[in-house]
Amino acid sequence: MLSEKHRQLLTDHFSRYISDHKKDFIEKVLHQRTRHVTVVMEDIYQSQNASAVVRTCECMGVQDIHIVENSSTYSVNPRVLKGSNKWLNLIRYHKKNTNNTASCFEALRLGGYTIVTTDPSPEGISIEEIPIDQKLAIVMGNELNGVSPFAREHADFAAVIPMYGFTESFNISVSAALCLHSVLPKLRSSKIGWQLSEEERNDIKLQWYRAAVKRSAILEREFLVKL
Repeated sequence: MLSEKHRQLLTDHFSRYISDHKKDFIEKVLHQRTRHVTVVMEDIYQSQNASAVVRTCECMGVQDIHIVENSSTYSVNPRVLKGSNKWLNLIRYHKKNTNNTASCFEALRLGGYTIVTTDPSPEGISIEEIPIDQKLAIVMGNELNGVSPFAREHADFAAVIPMYGFTESFNISVSAALCLHSVLPKLRSSKIGWQLSEEERNDIKLQWYRAAVKRSAILEREFLVKL
């Protein structure tokens, strides 16, 4: 764990290897990043779907994704990701002989999140009615069965994406995009404090500088030895 002083020194060090244009772009993206909304993927077993959700979240400014692995292991499709995963925090729950959904929900509750499952059941509320005044975790279930019975029972409520055709559900990545597109524009136009704190921005800026600089791990070790 770096001290605040060492974090700033290391950030300043990496900044020498990054163009002014890139640094300005990083600041612009940081300004739009949020942890007010997060996405949970529960037992997604198709790598292209998991990767598409990650890419969608990054494009739409969501910083954290929670990945639950009870029966399916998270895997990626680099062609779909397009490098989007290196700009996010992927928080994985994959302990053996454990209800990882319960562990994830416990962590979300401690973080102050309201938990909403996406479910085709007509008993849920429309995604257009999802409240945004509290931090929100949107749970995406797997391709075959949707969210687990545990998730359905322990969520605060379920949300439904309106559909008008014969097919009973959307692809998971499409569902994630529709939910985020319904929630995030309203959030950004509201007076809710949805942006990252200064400390969070500083932590993530260093994370992104590491991702932007070639051989950053070697450069970091060499720099910290000299301090």
